[in-house]
Amino acid sequence: MIIEQIYTGCLAQGAYYVESNGEAAIIDPLRESEPYVQMAAKRGAKIKYVFETHFHADFVSGHIDLASKVGAQIIYGPLAETKYEKYMAKDGEEFQLGDLTFRVLHTPGHTLESTTYLLLDKDAKPHAIFTGDTLFIGDVGRPDLCQKSDNLSKEDLAGMMYDSLHHKIMPLPDEVLVYPAHGAGSACGKNMSKETWDTLGNQKKTNYALDTKTNKEAFIKELTSGLTPPPQYFSKNATMNKEGYLSLESVKEKGARPLAPTEFESVANQEGALILDVRKKETFVKGFIPNSIFIGLDGSFAPWAGALILDIKQAILLVTDPGREEEAITRLARVGYDNTIGYLKGGFEAWKEAGKVLDQITSIKADDFATKFENEPTINVLDVRKPSEFAASQVVGAKNFALDYINSNMSEIDKQTPYFIHCAGGYRSTISSSILKARGFHNIVNVQDSFNNIGNTSVPIQVGAKQGSV
Repeated sequence: MIIEQIYTGCLAQGAYYVESNGEAAIIDPLRESEPYVQMAAKRGAKIKYVFETHFHADFVSGHIDLASKVGAQIIYGPLAETKYEKYMAKDGEEFQLGDLTFRVLHTPGHTLESTTYLLLDKDAKPHAIFTGDTLFIGDVGRPDLCQKSDNLSKEDLAGMMYDSLHHKIMPLPDEVLVYPAHGAGSACGKNMSKETWDTLGNQKKTNYALDTKTNKEAFIKELTSGLTPPPQYFSKNATMNKEGYLSLESVKEKGARPLAPTEFESVANQEGALILDVRKKETFVKGFIPNSIFIGLDGSFAPWAGALILDIKQAILLVTDPGREEEAITRLARVGYDNTIGYLKGGFEAWKEAGKVLDQITSIKADDFATKFENEPTINVLDVRKPSEFAASQVVGAKNFALDYINSNMSEIDKQTPYFIHCAGGYRSTISSSILKARGFHNIVNVQDSFNNIGNTSVPIQVGAKQGSV
């Protein structure tokens, strides 16, 4: 028996490779299928099944491309109606993989079709569960992502989750291994652990959702409280996973179009394309193409692209460090942004050498921010961290202007007012600054330093109390 977790940090997502006697199964694969194909080929195994735990909302699964390439069967659990060929299994149905058996456990709650796959060893003993977004380490899946057409409230789904946990998962032996689809950083739960797997027995002791002392009513109240709005691209990704999508090869081919500066500029104007600059934040602020948006590849690139680019069909032109073009195209496609139409040939240096117009963002370090604060204690500070981060501690007098909601909250700030913008480490403040600059906010200064470094200066920090938001 071989079980391998393939974890992608940017998406906090875990896919799985399971093999027995030359037969392999892939569970919840990412969009790019080649790594799984190569993994099986290296071991001389044939991929027999592609198991999907549910219609993922936070990424586009690679199940369709992968199954087509290797001749595998796509397996979903009950109620998973799709527009492409797949096998919809019944609750309790079993699938053989070499000496192993996968048993379908229908576990609705995160979504209506959510399914857990129980892996039985060669002696039919429960060995592991692949829980998708039903059970995380330290948490369970949020119950508010179900398709609107299902006409179910989050309370309805939370009640189903309680039943799924208590009737399908908790009766399993304590030694069973838990392999979820996500870890800390994913927006599919509220309080996931940084650990990416555990034993069920330990989760029964430590995971609030498996507390046997909590009744169903209390569970529903707990699970539905404190939910922030899901990122806007979630519903779009779920639809793509349900209805189908373009092959990744065709997306990459369309995006891998090198454009010299003049042609790049012409295509941007003709196509109404978004210019997306994915270089390092320190490089971006020193010079960029006017009206371009920064989302750096070296951060949580795909989730932020999904959260902030409102039109999933938006034409996108890339500015990358030379050699990272394909990476950017692929990572955009992971969250359904398939309309990359080219990239700046030669990178930003080519743009400069062509004598094209440049723009910059004024960026300062924590010490300079402290000096400015000492000279003008009433300066306007925008903290673009999440509300929970802001509530824990904040610069005295700062307003919370979370990057997550920048598109809807932009009308609450004034283009004539000077603002100092900061986050936890400079990544989100640079994204925010680029968006505001592109929208005509030119009186901004980016504090491109960590919040810890700000706290080590004379800038006054308040702990625990909320100072307000915009």
